[in-house]
Amino acid sequence: MVELLASALLGGLGGLARGFLGVFKAMRKEQKINWAYWGITVAISMAIGTFTGTIFSFDYRLAALAGYAGTDILEGVYKAFAVQKVYVPKLKPI
Repeated sequence: MVELLASALLGGLGGLARGFLGVFKAMRKEQKINWAYWGITVAISMAIGTFTGTIFSFDYRLAALAGYAGTDILEGVYKAFAVQKVYVPKLKPI
Protein backbone atom coordinates (compact mmCIF):
# COMPACT_ATOMS: atom_id res chain seq x y z
CA MET A 1 0.00 0.00 0.00
CA VAL A 2 2.87 2.36 0.76
CA GLU A 3 4.30 1.67 -2.70
CA LEU A 4 1.03 2.67 -4.37
CA LEU A 5 0.87 5.91 -2.41
CA ALA A 6 4.51 6.69 -3.16
CA SER A 7 3.98 6.02 -6.87
CA ALA A 8 0.89 8.26 -6.89
CA LEU A 9 2.71 11.07 -5.08
CA LEU A 10 5.73 10.89 -7.35
CA GLY A 11 3.56 10.71 -10.47
CA GLY A 12 1.74 13.78 -9.18
CA LEU A 13 5.07 15.47 -8.48
CA GLY A 14 6.13 14.83 -12.07
CA GLY A 15 2.80 16.23 -13.26
CA LEU A 16 3.17 19.27 -11.01
CA ALA A 17 6.63 19.94 -12.42
CA ARG A 18 5.27 19.82 -15.96
CA GLY A 19 2.22 21.86 -14.93
CA PHE A 20 4.29 24.61 -13.37
CA LEU A 21 6.42 24.84 -16.50
CA GLY A 22 3.21 25.41 -18.45
CA VAL A 23 2.04 28.04 -15.95
CA PHE A 24 5.34 29.92 -16.17
CA LYS A 25 5.22 29.74 -19.96
CA ALA A 26 1.65 31.13 -20.00
CA MET A 27 2.60 33.90 -17.56
CA ARG A 28 5.53 34.89 -19.76
CA LYS A 29 3.21 35.10 -22.78
CA GLU A 30 0.57 36.87 -20.65
CA GLN A 31 -2.04 34.22 -21.45
CA LYS A 32 -5.04 33.24 -19.34
CA ILE A 33 -4.44 30.15 -17.17
CA ASN A 34 -7.18 27.52 -17.04
CA TRP A 35 -6.77 26.22 -13.46
CA ALA A 36 -9.45 23.55 -13.80
CA TYR A 37 -7.62 22.03 -16.76
CA TRP A 38 -4.34 22.29 -14.86
CA GLY A 39 -5.80 20.43 -11.87
CA ILE A 40 -7.25 17.68 -14.06
CA THR A 41 -3.93 17.08 -15.80
CA VAL A 42 -2.11 16.83 -12.46
CA ALA A 43 -4.70 14.35 -11.17
CA ILE A 44 -4.39 12.25 -14.32
CA SER A 45 -0.60 12.33 -14.06
CA MET A 46 -0.95 10.90 -10.55
CA ALA A 47 -2.96 8.02 -12.01
CA ILE A 48 -0.40 7.50 -14.78
CA GLY A 49 2.43 7.52 -12.24
CA THR A 50 0.62 5.04 -10.00
CA PHE A 51 -0.11 2.72 -12.90
CA THR A 52 3.42 2.88 -14.29
CA GLY A 53 5.04 2.52 -10.88
CA THR A 54 2.90 -0.54 -10.15
CA ILE A 55 3.59 -2.20 -13.48
CA PHE A 56 7.35 -1.71 -13.26
CA SER A 57 7.92 -3.03 -9.72
CA PHE A 58 7.35 0.29 -7.92
CA ASP A 59 10.31 2.09 -9.44
CA TYR A 60 9.83 5.58 -7.99
CA ARG A 61 11.97 7.32 -10.60
CA LEU A 62 9.89 5.85 -13.38
CA ALA A 63 6.67 6.89 -11.63
CA ALA A 64 7.84 10.53 -11.48
CA LEU A 65 9.00 10.44 -15.09
CA ALA A 66 5.70 8.87 -16.18
CA GLY A 67 3.77 11.65 -14.41
CA TYR A 68 5.84 14.29 -16.21
CA ALA A 69 5.65 12.60 -19.61
CA GLY A 70 1.99 11.65 -19.14
CA THR A 71 1.06 15.28 -18.65
CA ASP A 72 3.07 16.20 -21.73
CA ILE A 73 1.25 13.56 -23.78
CA LEU A 74 -2.12 14.83 -22.51
CA GLU A 75 -1.20 18.37 -23.57
CA GLY A 76 -0.32 17.15 -27.05
CA VAL A 77 -3.56 15.21 -27.45
CA TYR A 78 -5.61 18.15 -26.16
CA LYS A 79 -3.97 20.56 -28.60
CA ALA A 80 -4.39 18.11 -31.49
CA PHE A 81 -8.15 17.84 -30.97
CA ALA A 82 -8.87 21.40 -29.83
CA VAL A 83 -11.24 23.23 -32.14
CA GLN A 84 -9.61 26.32 -33.56
CA LYS A 85 -11.27 29.10 -35.48
CA VAL A 86 -10.24 29.63 -39.06
CA TYR A 87 -10.94 32.97 -40.69
CA VAL A 88 -11.35 33.10 -44.43
CA PRO A 89 -11.14 36.56 -45.94
CA LYS A 90 -13.84 37.66 -48.35
CA LEU A 91 -12.80 37.75 -51.97
CA LYS A 92 -13.05 41.07 -53.75
CA PRO A 93 -14.80 41.04 -57.13
CA ILE A 94 -12.58 41.71 -60.13
